[in-house]
Amino acid sequence: MRPAAIILITAAASACAASAATGPRTARAERDLQRELVGKVAGAPVKCLPSYRSNDMTIIDDNTILFRDGRNRVYRNDPLGGCSPMGSAGYTLVFRPLSGQMCRGDIVQVTDLRSRMIAGSCSLGDFVPYQVPGTKS
Repeated sequence: MRPAAIILITAAASACAASAATGPRTARAERDLQRELVGKVAGAPVKCLPSYRSNDMTIIDDNTILFRDGRNRVYRNDPLGGCSPMGSAGYTLVFRPLSGQMCRGDIVQVTDLRSRMIAGSCSLGDFVPYQVPGTKS
């Protein structure tokens, strides 16, 4: 029984990785991203953010999540390999951090808001801060 379970888990993981390939950004998603980042410049990536930042999250598309930190700074996260169907209407991300932080490599779940069923999962990338020049961190 164990070998069969391992084969099934491996096959499911491979299917998820294949379906999570990043694709081109739609015009609307590009416009939304540019609107959020206008006037801000990228800083050095950080590996983790406090998990309470997930309360002020904006999903741009399957490839980009933004976390707001006040008016002058936003963190951009591009999940490793994308995160389908995160950018589709009716879905959200569920974080279950064990350490009080969201970190690169953490697995988040894409959840259907109506049924509350898990529709997929993905791995977070680095958090890149975008900040208005001349403002304090």
